[in-house]
Amino acid sequence: MQLKEIIQYLEFLAPLSSQESYDNSGLITGNVNMPITQALICLDSTEEVVDEAIENGCNLIIAHHPIVFQGLKSLTGKTYVERVVLKCIKNDIALYAIHTNLDNYRFGVNDEIGRRLGLENMQILSPKAGVLNKITVFVPLENREQVAQAMFNAGAGSIGQYNACSFFGEGTGTFTPVAGANPYIGTPGTAEQVKENRLEVLVSTHQLAAVVSAMNESHPYEEVAYDIVALRNSNAFEGTGMIGKLPVPMPTEAFLNLVKNAFNCGVIRHTKLVKTTIETVAFCGGSGSFLLKEAIRSKADVYITGDFKYHEFFDAEDKLIIADIGHFESEQYTINLLSAILTKKFPNFALRLTTINTNPINYF
Repeated sequence: MQLKEIIQYLEFLAPLSSQESYDNSGLITGNVNMPITQALICLDSTEEVVDEAIENGCNLIIAHHPIVFQGLKSLTGKTYVERVVLKCIKNDIALYAIHTNLDNYRFGVNDEIGRRLGLENMQILSPKAGVLNKITVFVPLENREQVAQAMFNAGAGSIGQYNACSFFGEGTGTFTPVAGANPYIGTPGTAEQVKENRLEVLVSTHQLAAVVSAMNESHPYEEVAYDIVALRNSNAFEGTGMIGKLPVPMPTEAFLNLVKNAFNCGVIRHTKLVKTTIETVAFCGGSGSFLLKEAIRSKADVYITGDFKYHEFFDAEDKLIIADIGHFESEQYTINLLSAILTKKFPNFALRLTTINTNPINYF
């Protein structure tokens, strides 16, 4: 298949618009029209991983971490970043990164962590605000269902665990077609009054263009009357970190052993064990110290993430346990997640998981 088919599906689930401002997710090398024979999935696209792709005939590498975070001013091969980019270009390998947009996806990196810990009732720890819109469109009574369904099919009307959500009410629309118009109802020069429905739906910003297009295509009117209002509401299905509960509370040390075994941790750096049992667990893959206040506010017993600095451990203030399991350790199963996502959509597509451990940190 062509590379653009894979990219379109990944970005439908985890749109580039939902990545953080510092990030560089997306296509780094390659052409969207190139045919893909086999893909290699990895956490970090190191030189060794590129060699693995070449050896196995993979012309696409899907990485969680972008190899290029900042602009490159040269491509001479003096750094490992430049060497990776050069080697991909020379060997016609497309390199694609899906990073914080996958972190912010409800069923992304953090959902995989929670699933492996056996947590229930999982929710986004810090939902994003300002990523929802309300579309209001006026449509003849007999056409409401077809317009609504077209908008739902394009991604509108999802609220948490519910789909096809809308509000509609009946009213009267007035208009006068001018000369040259081709009205669905009425004739040019004659004032009209028509029974219409006011149809309202919610839509995420990244799906807005597709929903408006579907609305216009399915609407019978030559000129469609609608408005779009940006909302400040938080989207419970988009954001950073997650929180969930164990089916049964566990003794703290037993829980930490569970975490250590589940994520093959060389060590868990943690604060004082101020909780004797663990029930509510907050977590964030990668570097998650910025969510500590959210974890405390949510009454979590423990907060699992990576990359806590020395002084940041004091910020727990004995209100919960910080469990730093390591950056790589917390995100290592992202490759399994991506494999499952792509296999479900493209069951005959050839995928490989890297066999290279790209963790730059070792334990003695």
